[in-house]
Amino acid sequence: MANCPDPWLPRLTVRHEYMGLRCYQVSPCTCVEEVKQLLYEETDLPVTEQQLTHNGRVLEDSVQIGELVPAGSPEISVTLEGRGLKGGGRFGQTTPPLVEFLKDILRRYPEGGQILKELIQNAEDAGATEVKFLYDETEYGVESLWSPDMAQHQGTALYVYNDAVFTDEDWNGIQEIARSRKREDPLKVGRFGIGFNSVYHITDAPCIFSGDQIAMLDPHQTLFGVHESGQCWNLKTDIKEITELADQFTPYVGIFGNTETTFKDGSFPGTLFRFPLRLKPSQLSGNIYNKEKVLELFESFKADADTVLLFLKSVQKISLHVRESDGTERMLFQVTAMENTEDKEERPNALNTLGEAVDSYGNGVHSSTITCVTYQVSIETLDETAKETERTTWLVCNGIGGRGMCAEMDSLADDLKFTPTIGIALPLTLINEEDKGATSGFSGRAFCFLPLPPGEESETGLPVHVSGFFGLTDNRRSIKWREVDQWRDPAALWNELLIITVIPRAYYVLITEAIKRVQTKKDQDFPLSPAGTYGAWPDPNQVKSRWKPIIQPLFQDLLQEQVIYSLSDSWIRPDQAVFSELDADKDISESVINYLQSSGTQVAKVPAAVDFVLTESIEVMKVTPSLLRLVIRKCKHKGPSQEKLLLLEFALSDENYSELIGLELLPLQDETFTAFSSSVSEKDSVYIASEEYPSSLYPGLEGRFLLESIKPSVMDILKKAAKSRGQ
Repeated sequence: MANCPDPWLPRLTVRHEYMGLRCYQVSPCTCVEEVKQLLYEETDLPVTEQQLTHNGRVLEDSVQIGELVPAGSPEISVTLEGRGLKGGGRFGQTTPPLVEFLKDILRRYPEGGQILKELIQNAEDAGATEVKFLYDETEYGVESLWSPDMAQHQGTALYVYNDAVFTDEDWNGIQEIARSRKREDPLKVGRFGIGFNSVYHITDAPCIFSGDQIAMLDPHQTLFGVHESGQCWNLKTDIKEITELADQFTPYVGIFGNTETTFKDGSFPGTLFRFPLRLKPSQLSGNIYNKEKVLELFESFKADADTVLLFLKSVQKISLHVRESDGTERMLFQVTAMENTEDKEERPNALNTLGEAVDSYGNGVHSSTITCVTYQVSIETLDETAKETERTTWLVCNGIGGRGMCAEMDSLADDLKFTPTIGIALPLTLINEEDKGATSGFSGRAFCFLPLPPGEESETGLPVHVSGFFGLTDNRRSIKWREVDQWRDPAALWNELLIITVIPRAYYVLITEAIKRVQTKKDQDFPLSPAGTYGAWPDPNQVKSRWKPIIQPLFQDLLQEQVIYSLSDSWIRPDQAVFSELDADKDISESVINYLQSSGTQVAKVPAAVDFVLTESIEVMKVTPSLLRLVIRKCKHKGPSQEKLLLLEFALSDENYSELIGLELLPLQDETFTAFSSSVSEKDSVYIASEEYPSSLYPGLEGRFLLESIKPSVMDILKKAAKSRGQ
């Protein structure tokens, strides 16, 4: 970081029409040849090809800078000319000035709630457990500042606190905006450089207070001297200067537990970002920020706050606060992730197992299986403004692919510094919403640890949220896919491999684990019903095309397991079930299903989407009149006559009369049943009475007449059956 400039040393500005400005603070004794050496180190333009001029005069190498200093001013301006910068000779590209570089980031990285998510990502990377945002209207003193220009940054600001302390690597990383130090650590969520620099939408001078250091960044290079882009103070070694510049450091006192004793102790046990709001357009951005715009940021965060913590491993609580100009502070909103109340160690143990698997993958340990861990987590949102509390319970499965499962994926992982990690979350309930199923009003979205911005790009069509270590577009707003113009993009190929290999297995584990929990927690207050587990199955007709490759491998494994819940309360494989679609007449349906179950047939009812999957995947048995006739032929019927009449009605419904032969379902006037017979002999005949020939004309022959009190619709079918036999 830059040190305080000495006002007695000359400041030399070197101008060039292609390279822009180069500024140095030099001794009056510095000669022109030494300045050329400095330029060589920065531009690679050889000293022999440089020519410096001052007021139109070419400067000899031996001229000392002190000779050029004008009376009463330490500023000197010279012009650089050189053969290698135009025409023949040396040729090359230069980096744009810092402000231009940052402006390009802001153009590609839209403002909005994503800014807050980037700061949450940084906290997650640092291992923080809590993040707080504070909009502060306080106006701080301007008397004892580094320079008068600092006064513009002593007013309204957005603070962001987390309870982790910056490491040396973090301090270095935040200064290296063009590349991410996190690329070397696949466990890190963000791409530190670009993500953090989205705060320049809000501010011109981000400040960081962490551990024993306070730093301020100044991309305009106007606050701390020419060509100085920031300044850093150490609470131990610079305490004298910090004390003298009291107003400069007052904005850090009284914020989230930070007191004056913190400065005396020489260390702050956390990280506090302060972003003075931009009050007038600057060279960096024309965005003006005020209370209304900050509260808009807060509202956009609240829109999906109930899922922000879903796939994070460290951060467990996030809150939004406001401090008015009179010092009144209040919390507006809070979201908290809570462990499974029945097993507090479930999630920590699962994450430890996952961490070990991630380490093994990174260390090249061969494994032919995907490591999956599952845990229950509840997320509670507290909206102080609306006085509302909501809680959602989720079942989350995290998985990591094994090294050696897919050689192409391993190669890409090493090149991209990615890890094949996946998370899938199934909503178990919304509080006070009973029996609506797992996915009532729910739409699955894509995450890269944190939710991607809402919209069509992040919609999956799945009944679960899916998070992965995905390759994202430059602005980190959407997942990369292989298109015609980027067919060989390695990050896009990586995403496709992740979807084909790791996601289906983790999804399979999630569904089977949900079923296990329904089974083992039957008598406990588990929020998912057996039928609710079907809500976790993807509907192929709803899944977006990018995500369809999940379906075939998922169902290939899933349909081998006991994932169907029968009406007799047992879990069976799909090939063991007979599926019922009956619902037209409740009495008939109940009687048919009860009879089939009492005869040893496992009957199940499933939603239409699950039925579609089963029909497309395997040979499915359905409850049909033909199946009923087959079961009656094997098992007879020993139940009450009223039930038998309902079975007869169903058995007749497809009008396949030939399959009735031999079934003892024909009701007689004497309230007995006889078998349908293929014989046409007189002694086997059963008669249907009519107005012309009522059964009363034939006393003692009640056992030869059809029961007259049966439903007219059934009587009509039996008459039709009789005519079909020519009788």
